[in-house]
Amino acid sequence: MKTLTVFTPTYNRAYCLEKCYHSLVRQDNEDFIWLIIDDGSTDNTKELVNQWKQEKKIDIKYHWQENQGMHGAHNTAYKLIETELNVCIDSDDYMADGAVERILSYWKKYGNENVSGIAALDATIEHQIIGSKFPEKLNRATLFDLYNKYGVTGDKKLVYRTELTKLYPYPIFQDEKYVGLAYKYYMLDKQYEMLLMNEVLCHVEYLPDGSSLNMYNQYLKNPKGFSFYRKELMKLPFGGKVFKYKQAIHYVSSNLLMKNPKLFIETPKKALTVLAFPLGFLLYVFIIKKTRTEVN
Repeated sequence: MKTLTVFTPTYNRAYCLEKCYHSLVRQDNEDFIWLIIDDGSTDNTKELVNQWKQEKKIDIKYHWQENQGMHGAHNTAYKLIETELNVCIDSDDYMADGAVERILSYWKKYGNENVSGIAALDATIEHQIIGSKFPEKLNRATLFDLYNKYGVTGDKKLVYRTELTKLYPYPIFQDEKYVGLAYKYYMLDKQYEMLLMNEVLCHVEYLPDGSSLNMYNQYLKNPKGFSFYRKELMKLPFGGKVFKYKQAIHYVSSNLLMKNPKLFIETPKKALTVLAFPLGFLLYVFIIKKTRTEVN
């Protein structure tokens, strides 16, 4: 069995998926599987993937499902993956040359059951690091501490042990398509740190149809998913009052968006939610105005 699965959730991205494919073909270590989770595409994604499978340049597995959103595609990927390690490369991104070899060599040298995986760097297509590098001489940390204790910024590439990513599946809410992926990562942070590798594994391009550039619309369309995410972050055994106050503000706005009369009953932090209500209301108003402006 191969050691690594590179999985790619995709939805109507046939026009840019080829760049990801060619980056995997260029890898000098073939100890990986490319798992494509087609989240309900109606374009020619399936035909394109079948063409690549016939070329037999890399090991490709393809799975189509009804559209569930990014988190639903991740759920399916984690159910299907059988390799020891996995990493997500989005459909509009591509893997850095030599990335598979770097992952497997690093894991062979330092990997163990006391860590959840490896955190590494993303870069733009112009080879500029996204955000900041990890602090020098810091070899391992939780993802939460990287951002909230050590001041790391920007998206990072996460390589996880598959047996752990099968834990904490993302909930699926009817008529919604978004739950923050970091939910699973923070759940794993409660027990494990990650190894840190200050090397680029992925090149990122933020396309206009990407979820990261449509966040206000995501807030509006997926209030149950955002409410769940903020509640879980308020429950974390780490984070401090300021962090949890911010989560409470977002929790309030999401519950106002979905007109939830049990807003103060369902929160895990009642006093904090009461204090956060004024700013949460202002955020709710801002989201409504912002999305109306974008539509017009």
